[in-house]
Amino acid sequence: MGTETSPSVKLPVIDFSIQPLKPGTEWDLVRSQVRQALEEFGCFEALFGKISLDTRRAIFDTLQELFDLPLQTKLRNVSKKPFHGYVGQYPQMPLFESMAIDDANIHENVESLANILWPQGNPNFCKIIQSYSEQLSELDQIIRRMILESLGVEKYLEEHLGSANYLLRVMKYKGPQTKETKMGLSAHTDKNIVTILYQNQVEGLEVQTKDGEWISVKPSPNSFIVMIGDSLYAWANGRLHSPCHRVIMTGSEARYSAGLFSIPKAGYIVKAPEELVDEEHPLLFKPFDHVEFLEFFYREAGQRAESALKTYCGV
Repeated sequence: MGTETSPSVKLPVIDFSIQPLKPGTEWDLVRSQVRQALEEFGCFEALFGKISLDTRRAIFDTLQELFDLPLQTKLRNVSKKPFHGYVGQYPQMPLFESMAIDDANIHENVESLANILWPQGNPNFCKIIQSYSEQLSELDQIIRRMILESLGVEKYLEEHLGSANYLLRVMKYKGPQTKETKMGLSAHTDKNIVTILYQNQVEGLEVQTKDGEWISVKPSPNSFIVMIGDSLYAWANGRLHSPCHRVIMTGSEARYSAGLFSIPKAGYIVKAPEELVDEEHPLLFKPFDHVEFLEFFYREAGQRAESALKTYCGV
């Protein structure tokens, strides 16, 4: 399966818990660390003290409660959007289950899902999911601001921050009940802007370096994994790296994770600023609508393509 990983390579760890982390304090140092990590790896570990330890613990209790629901109950969660309703029972991904909540930082949206799965309601589920998403969206905005500043295009900051919605995807990977490795989720790049992932203490996530080596990410209760997606890679005109990653499972324990995705709004055109296009960095991608790109990605041609982004809108 090609699961060999490099034990000597580790993701950079960046501390966003420094207070106050505002322009003019430790901001410049952290910003340079973010830029370097995203150029080299496309991802890093982030320490972020805004979310309390109690909330972080509660997330996994909540996810276990959610995925322990009967299958027929989970199947009530349906959506016209691909991979937004309940995802599971796929022969090619037998260990994987997931659900997605659009704008999970808004209480009413979380409540709508809860009322489908628990007709009597589940206020605790709603409170934890909404609060977690809202607090973590602050880290997303800090990181995106640092990225734009480091690229010298902060004049687009208001437009850039306003161009995105937040989707929370919650995931469970069943333990394969064997010491042999089993594919939990096949290798892929994310298609959004920024992904912030939090996982329980069960290993499985692997990130590929530019040289093709796989890094096994060791879960930590104190850190989040931040990675950029293809939309930001295209917007930055290739100056940052969108990393390929996968999930490889072994043993009997289930892996739970929650990913907050900043995603371009429908109708927003992803286009590299003219300041990021020059002789050294020729334009890599034509402007595109993210929703239309996803529609292509989920079709057969997009699934077959080595790089759906390059096939869809590469110059």
